[in-house]
Amino acid sequence: MLHARMLRYLDEVVRAGSIRQAAERLHVSASSINRQIIALEETLGTPIFDRLPRRLRLTAAGEILIAHVRETLKHYDRVQMRIEELRGIRGGLVRIAAMHGIAGGVLRPVIARFRRTHPGVTVTISAHVVDGIVAALLSGEADLGLAYRMPDTPSLVPTARFPTRMGAVVAPGHPLALRASARLSDCLDYPVVLADETMTINRLILDGFQRAGLRFQPDFLSNSVEFMKAMARSGEAVTFLSRLDVAEDQREGMLVFVPLQGQYIRRQELTLARRERGATDPAVALLEEDIRVSLRRLEDEDFGLAPPA
Repeated sequence: MLHARMLRYLDEVVRAGSIRQAAERLHVSASSINRQIIALEETLGTPIFDRLPRRLRLTAAGEILIAHVRETLKHYDRVQMRIEELRGIRGGLVRIAAMHGIAGGVLRPVIARFRRTHPGVTVTISAHVVDGIVAALLSGEADLGLAYRMPDTPSLVPTARFPTRMGAVVAPGHPLALRASARLSDCLDYPVVLADETMTINRLILDGFQRAGLRFQPDFLSNSVEFMKAMARSGEAVTFLSRLDVAEDQREGMLVFVPLQGQYIRRQELTLARRERGATDPAVALLEEDIRVSLRRLEDEDFGLAPPA
């Protein structure tokens, strides 16, 4: 979609009949508007205006374009009004059910930013395994849920999905921390703390070692992501988590995420979901969008940095 400012420039040029008059009304330079129109015509590969001695007249292509522009501006204005309504939220309650690593990781800065903007909104976060998240959503105890491998469930609506890469997680001073990527076999040279069988990561990693034809016996098992990260931070063990689980620790320089090479470890998909229902509470809708944007940004960083498999 064209940039909103350019859309308004085009609309005003058509209404005014000339670039100069449009520029006066918009309080911008005529040369700036003219450059953008020329650049757009070059991109489209066809003129938008017939340049007559005293005015501009839309070409057939221009007529099609301006109809699209005006319809887009209407939608854009409606979206802006909706956002302004959401930004005016003064109170409310948002309840989130999330997996342990997510609750203690990437959600923290998102919630902190949201609370600074909307101090009157109370946000509760409860940590569960995936079945607990589904149950909390279905029972109405949670408004939003974040889980890996969330099952397709009637009455639940996935609003976003985030494929995420698995990696070895180590302390900054660990030998693996200097590597751009690591093989599963590289991790066997060090003690490993692994998520226990109640967590989805357990099966993911065990299956990966089996497909790689490697014998693997973890040195520690835990259902606490915080314990796993603490062991990694201390340098006592390597652990396996997704980049979303350790994004904040990595940003703060506490842990290093080393992507795993090869096709042995399947990618996990994190799902953001809510109950299927009518109108969504404005506070819930706004925080849901903040979470979606933040996780999408992390996902883009992840796949931008990931080495070839």
